Amino acid sequence: MLKTLIYTALLPEAQSLINFLKLKQDTSVQNLPQGNKLYTSEDNEYLLIISGIGKKNCEKSLEFVYKNFEIKKAINIGISGCSDSSIKIGTLFCTNRLLPNINFAAITTVDEPLMSDENLETLLVDMEAKYFEIISKKYCDDIYTFKIVSDYLEEEIPKKAFVIELVQNSIPNLKKFL
Repeated sequence: MLKTLIYTALLPEAQSLINFLKLKQDTSVQNLPQGNKLYTSEDNEYLLIISGIGKKNCEKSLEFVYKNFEIKKAINIGISGCSDSSIKIGTLFCTNRLLPNINFAAITTVDEPLMSDENLETLLVDMEAKYFEIISKKYCDDIYTFKIVSDYLEEEIPKKAFVIELVQNSIPNLKKFL
């Protein structure tokens, strides 16, 4: 059965979606990359994978998903830093498609957290979006990358409860694309 893949790097990014879609953790899947968590819906329409931060984790988990499941739509949902402090924390963007009633902005994917926007040429920055899109394009045509502004490139990592709340507040705008 064709599934909608939801990809996140961290559990706090996924938690509100797990609750909203009533997903259950699937511990029966063999050879899941170490540190990954997999969740599915009862009707098998949704598959959510949590990979961990960064390029290697993203690549391992997505290669696993595309090798073992048939995906009709791939969605990356996560937080991102923003180089413009006039953009409100919690603002939702799609970074790879122009969508009605959703902000659009370019994103830079980095391998190490940025602490300054000195060499940043885009509004948003994260650590997985580019890799998610490169890998997903090999297997799927219907791809969405959604990012929620969580900070202004500060050193301090956003608290888990704060990230859960940011995603929760974005669900009304995201649900028509899920």
